[in-house]
Amino acid sequence: MKNYVISGIIAMSVSLGVVWLTPELIPNHKTLKIEHINSTPVQGAVYTVNDKSEIVPLDFTKVADRVMDAVVHIKSTQTANVTQGMQQYQQLPDPFRRFFHDDFFYQRHQNKGQAKPGKPKMNIGSGSGVIINSEGYIVTNNHVIANADDIEVTLYDNKSYKATVVGTDPSTDLALIQIKEKNLPTLPLVNSDDVKVGEWVVAVGNPFNLNSTVTAGIVSAKSRNINILTDKYAIESFIQTDAAINPGNSGGALVNLQGGLIGINTAIASPTGSYTGYGFAVPSNIVNKVVEDLLKYGTVQRGYLGVTIRGVDSNLAREENLKFNKGVYVDSLVENSAAADAGLEAGDVILEVDGVEVNTAPQLQEMVARKRPGDNIILKVGRGDKRFEAKTQLKNRSGDTKFLANNRIEMFNMLGAEFEDLNKGIAKQLNIDGGVKVKKLYPGKLSKNTAMREGFIITKVDKKKILDTKDLEKALKNKEGGVLFEGIYEDIPGKRYYAFGIE
Repeated sequence: MKNYVISGIIAMSVSLGVVWLTPELIPNHKTLKIEHINSTPVQGAVYTVNDKSEIVPLDFTKVADRVMDAVVHIKSTQTANVTQGMQQYQQLPDPFRRFFHDDFFYQRHQNKGQAKPGKPKMNIGSGSGVIINSEGYIVTNNHVIANADDIEVTLYDNKSYKATVVGTDPSTDLALIQIKEKNLPTLPLVNSDDVKVGEWVVAVGNPFNLNSTVTAGIVSAKSRNINILTDKYAIESFIQTDAAINPGNSGGALVNLQGGLIGINTAIASPTGSYTGYGFAVPSNIVNKVVEDLLKYGTVQRGYLGVTIRGVDSNLAREENLKFNKGVYVDSLVENSAAADAGLEAGDVILEVDGVEVNTAPQLQEMVARKRPGDNIILKVGRGDKRFEAKTQLKNRSGDTKFLANNRIEMFNMLGAEFEDLNKGIAKQLNIDGGVKVKKLYPGKLSKNTAMREGFIITKVDKKKILDTKDLEKALKNKEGGVLFEGIYEDIPGKRYYAFGIE
């Protein structure tokens, strides 16, 4: 019994610092002083090797302190009726539904009787973002802000701001938003090609609305494709990590121990929707390309080879009698594609891109996705038992080397819309001279102050005829006060009018 008492007192002494034990409780009536040392070097318990092959203590405190200020909490709000909201939820890829939308949104729809079908309801999603520019530019996941009517960003110091969408790229599930603030802390992007499997990494985000949560793990794989993105031109070449990532971490930072951004946390592999071992992040090299294009061109300029591909493995090598056990197999080619121009044929194996070995289809996708239409690349190709080099110029989706039109200006960002010139053929069918089609709606004045939906064709602004996006830009330049959009929908007869104000 005395032994249990002594054990309890010793345990208490660890909490109290210094404890004097009374003689009655100690055999032989001796007085015993126990001290608690506050400066125990716990961080020295685990070691790692740095770039100079030096053994150093593994310490996450410095990197956590360095990066938390630059990771924000994002709340996206969407007004929708319950039935419509549930249908959208059910359309999300299973088993990733809970990660691709707010977990609380899922729970609210499970509580029957709280709202009647058809009744407007505020759906609130939660995610994370990373400040990459001191002028308020924040990168996050497209699914965090998709279809939102309002985006609110909360900084590490609890200051909140309304955000506007600069641009999105569903192909990589990335989005760029901006808040009106300056001199913000930022995270530098590093070369994700330098990231090694087995390297320690830290994930920072806001899982389950628990702000500024830090978890640690290692890079467990690279160039991972998990078939989670539903976009027709989806590019998946994720960095895989065992750092704990949960719903709400979407759009957060994956950093190395030097505090450099190596990826944007995007998805988890889980049958339950919560962390069970693996998370996936978009590599920083893809993030850098997407952000640069959105800022410089207003839309992502992406080059395409024009091939359908799959990675070479032992089964494929045996089935197709290949002389190569690794590389990327060309199943077929698109007519008038960059690959066709280079002389590639179905059955070829792509071994290298610009001198870098490629072993998987996602790796090849990633390397090409960093290029723009008109960029030249050199492929090393295997055909039969021979190898040869093929040079080609990448093209866009339409089969030429032109950049997509830049239809994103500051005014359009404020309106919260992406516009495109109306196709001449459609204009002729609708018996109009031209117009501007609302290709995409983001949080902004149009979605907040009007009932406009995507697909609306603007034909007049304040009674002035609009034939293309240049006319629209001129009509809105330096505009203040009330604005009236006149136009039509392809599938609805009659004209429609939308009025709003510009400050």
